Amino acid sequence: MQQSAVPELAHTHTTPLHWVATATAVAGVVALSSVLQPGSAKAAQPGAPETKSAPAAAAPGTTGVDFPLSCGNAKALVVKKASGDLDGDGRPETVAVVHCDTAMGTPPDGVYVLTRAADGGAPRVVATLVAPKDRLTVADFTVRAGTVRATLLGYSSSDVPNCCPDLKTGAKWQWNGTAFVRSTPAAAHSV
Repeated sequence: MQQSAVPELAHTHTTPLHWVATATAVAGVVALSSVLQPGSAKAAQPGAPETKSAPAAAAPGTTGVDFPLSCGNAKALVVKKASGDLDGDGRPETVAVVHCDTAMGTPPDGVYVLTRAADGGAPRVVATLVAPKDRLTVADFTVRAGTVRATLLGYSSSDVPNCCPDLKTGAKWQWNGTAFVRSTPAAAHSV
């Protein structure tokens, strides 16, 4: 190995004094950067009029709604609900899964679409997606991008007891401008 003609430089060997000087310099830069901050960003050009967005309409609630469900002495119970703009009018609708609040068995569900008038009137049922007479139970459902999707549990015959549905079907509803149209994304299969 050939020796360098240049003598070793003093600054290539670190000492505690070098580390203290470096730490002080870094601390100074951090402190200075916290004091000197750029101004806040503005999306609008200077002098442009400020626009205010309209407040979002509230989705209809389920309290006090008269669901088309015959429960006798029992009360109608909303077990699931979700909201979204299903018809594209800019106002959200609420989809509610409702059944009779009974102590025995598995009561069938009804799935209803609620809306309210543009003047903010009381919520009302405007569509029935699943009627309780169909003997279906909703396992899960979502409202997303104008579409209602649900997993429905049902029965292959009237001999199957209410406790034990033996069919599972996926369903999807979309507004076509005049009504909710149901499609089945996957074939029904046994549970």
